[in-house]
Amino acid sequence: MWKPPERIKYIPTSQHWPSQQLAAKSMLFSPIRLGPITLKNRTWVPAMVPWRSNEQGEVTTDVLQWYERFAQGKPGALVVEATGIRNVPSGPLLRISHDNYLPGLRDLVDTVRKASAGETKIFIQLIDFLSIRRRPKSDKFLKVFLQITDVHRNKLNSPTASDEEIRMALGEMDADALQHVLSEKEWEDMQYGYRERVTDTHLPQIDELPMVLPALFCEAATRAEQAGFDGVELHYAHAYTMASFLSATNTRADGYGGSLSERIRLPIEVYDAVRSATSSSFVVGCRFLSDEIIEGGSTLEDACLIANKFAKAGMDFLSLSRGGKFDDAKQPKVGWSAYPYTGRSGYECMPGYISDAQGPFGRNIEPVAEIRRSIREEGFSTPVVVAGGQYAFDQAEAVLQEGKADIVGFARQALADPDWFEKVRTGHGEQVRLCRYSNYCEGLDQKHKQVTCELWDREQRDAPGVTLSTDKKRRLIAPAWHREDPA
Repeated sequence: MWKPPERIKYIPTSQHWPSQQLAAKSMLFSPIRLGPITLKNRTWVPAMVPWRSNEQGEVTTDVLQWYERFAQGKPGALVVEATGIRNVPSGPLLRISHDNYLPGLRDLVDTVRKASAGETKIFIQLIDFLSIRRRPKSDKFLKVFLQITDVHRNKLNSPTASDEEIRMALGEMDADALQHVLSEKEWEDMQYGYRERVTDTHLPQIDELPMVLPALFCEAATRAEQAGFDGVELHYAHAYTMASFLSATNTRADGYGGSLSERIRLPIEVYDAVRSATSSSFVVGCRFLSDEIIEGGSTLEDACLIANKFAKAGMDFLSLSRGGKFDDAKQPKVGWSAYPYTGRSGYECMPGYISDAQGPFGRNIEPVAEIRRSIREEGFSTPVVVAGGQYAFDQAEAVLQEGKADIVGFARQALADPDWFEKVRTGHGEQVRLCRYSNYCEGLDQKHKQVTCELWDREQRDAPGVTLSTDKKRRLIAPAWHREDPA
């Protein structure tokens, strides 16, 4: 992963944890209205993909145990991982693309409600993503995957050569010569692996996205309500389909790209379809980016305009992330897929303890504050969720007290200690296991390994009843908190 050149090392510290009485009076542990429902407090566990499902995208025992453990900490809201809305292979990622998934999803909802004693609201994040393939060996790309055209023949001055002869000629070239013959897209496919973009409108499946996606999201949201979820979070962030439509890099010429009013058209159409198909008691919000952090990408100014459009459309909440794009991702190893959290935009999404003068904690606070100010000035009261390097009570409380956000998301910190919320609420903050922001978890995610935390995955892993990872090296669930009150 990209790291700031300053390479300043930071250690998360908290000098003050509240007493139970002070926590009870705080904004962080006060209720907030979220559309048709009320959160018991303003803490939020954002969606994180733990790779606990199976190849069929089902709710497994590992999935149930994962979310049960977070629910035991009783956060105000828990967002289930990005869940696929299509029936396409996606590895051990949850899916909601068919009614067959409903029984497992109902079990998941029931598990969270029981573990949190009904105190945690549960949402599910709905995602669409385009095709991406692993980086091939160069010789295999030239021999198998490259589609030979007259463009190649003309550049090689071999207009009558067979496909096989062209492939052989390309295979004998050095990198500089080869790059001259291949198109920019072909060269990228060889160096990074094939990846579809929303601008590939020459492909029928990409051209028809505006006609297909509203119905797919709509059907998925309907299933989510049938399964008992309190709401859905539409995934309009990072490197995926809907974020790509919103991006300033979207140059589609069919009315769904170019100007911001056209780029936001499909995200609004998807929201409208979901809202019209679900009941008035069901929450519908979205996650999008405060800044893409890429050259030519959407900026904070764009995000303010987008937020106002979403608020005007009636979204029940806006959850803000930043970065995490393919555009500046590092070249993957042969046999690996490009990973959108390896460049600078990826760092801004998940900043680590090696940072710059600004530091890794709360880098998204001020951009989110500007977005919130923007929608408030337009008269909208839509709750805004901030996330990114939040770990301390004082830090979170200040964000709320200063009106920079309405809800605080704890992702990596909740992974490090799922009991953060209960420990702080009950005056046991000194027992919190603080995230080191080493991004150990992110490294596992990149390899599509079951995500754990280095602070606990080797602890008591041989104890009876502990579930281990498939490689038997790590425990899959954080150890239980045994509350110890002063004598």
